[in-house]
Amino acid sequence: MAEQLKDKAVKGVKWSFIDNIAGSGITFLVGLVLARILSPAEFGIIGMVTIFISISNSIIDSGLSNALIRKLDTTEKDYNTVFYTNLILGALLYAVLFFCSPAIAKFFSEPILTPILRTIGIVLVFNALCIIQRTILIKRIDFKTQTKVSLIASTVSGFIGIGMALNGYGVWSLVGQQISRQLFNFIFFWVFNKWRPTLIFSLQSFKEMFGFGYKLLLSGLIDTIYKEIYHLIIGKFYSKDELGQYTRANQFKTIFSSNLTAVVQRVSYPTLSEIQNNPQQLLSAYRKIIKSTMLVTFACMLGLGAIAKPLILTLIGEKWLPAAEYLQIICFSGMLYPLHALNLNMLQVKGRSDLFLKLEIIKKILAVIPICLGIFLGIKFMLWGSVFNSFVAYFLNSYYSGRLVNYSTRKQIIDILPTFGVSVFVALVMWSVTLINLSPIILLLLQIVIGISLAIIIYSIINLEEYNEIKKMALSMLKKK
Repeated sequence: MAEQLKDKAVKGVKWSFIDNIAGSGITFLVGLVLARILSPAEFGIIGMVTIFISISNSIIDSGLSNALIRKLDTTEKDYNTVFYTNLILGALLYAVLFFCSPAIAKFFSEPILTPILRTIGIVLVFNALCIIQRTILIKRIDFKTQTKVSLIASTVSGFIGIGMALNGYGVWSLVGQQISRQLFNFIFFWVFNKWRPTLIFSLQSFKEMFGFGYKLLLSGLIDTIYKEIYHLIIGKFYSKDELGQYTRANQFKTIFSSNLTAVVQRVSYPTLSEIQNNPQQLLSAYRKIIKSTMLVTFACMLGLGAIAKPLILTLIGEKWLPAAEYLQIICFSGMLYPLHALNLNMLQVKGRSDLFLKLEIIKKILAVIPICLGIFLGIKFMLWGSVFNSFVAYFLNSYYSGRLVNYSTRKQIIDILPTFGVSVFVALVMWSVTLINLSPIILLLLQIVIGISLAIIIYSIINLEEYNEIKKMALSMLKKK
């Protein structure tokens, strides 16, 4: 049983990783091309829109998909009930966004937001139509199918966005890219996954799912508002150019931190849910996931901070240079993001959505401090405040999850300290290379080669278990290919 679960999880990690590379990776590369063509102000306008789309999507999902994944005996009645709930919420929220768009445009003093919000809001309906299809695939740990969908949707929408930008559509090219991506996601999820809704809706099923999911809905909503409020603060109190710089810096962080988190969450949640009633096996699997995930996260995020300036100069040009300093600060909070997610995942696995909600409320009350710093002192103070808040949030998350599985904060820190130490040392060596006067592209390549080589040498010498696991998994995937 344990070996079968491990094989299933390894396959899930492989295809989930490829899915993120295919989806987010291609979208990121398209974003680099668009950043060369468009201005920071145009990305800033989309940053204002993102706030409302993200919050609406959080409400549409409403925690019901996680309730379905966790439930061991899901029925067609459950799937249909959640499907129709999502669809109704999607349509209602699009209507709200449509009629509120003039007020939102007035708030930001950007008249163009009215037509943009009314157009891009259709993605809410497309996303609502995809949630059940995606949930079924996640429950089966079938990320191969999701990879196909991501690859097609990201590639086609990328060509559409770049084509529109080259033809002078400006900010509308970003709108076109986002809408077409969600449209093709919707089409191909329904093509590749054969589940179809029937005319069934069960109030009992809804109550059961919502009883677990509503706390996750509130938690997710609070978390989304917190993440997106940075866009609101910068967009309202500063300029759309500065918001564009922040948005671009955050997207660089996302390609590593958030995507790695998504990969691990999508695989670990259904996998750990299957063994939720076996404490020893659950703890063993949980420790391995945390140690392996944080080895990769610390290396990526601290390394990204070290190469931020030459990376941005090389990939998107000098007009985006202010984003480099934002990125360096964001990396310090981003490196803990997967750790937050894994600890919160455990609360869901153990059915403690009440604790999940309680923690989100406490953490977001504390988050008022960096938000105030942003309003009164500046963007950089706000970002450093969020770094401090991220460390406080980790101790809160790990304290409660640790009590449920006998894996305390102290034990977690002891487990991840070696990889943190190695990553800090390697990042400092990489950063010191910037003191040499070289062209950005040569500097960037030199930093990357030194960083990867030094990390491999150190991990090979100290012979860490998690490094050997990752190496073994990588070699196995390459042999199969």
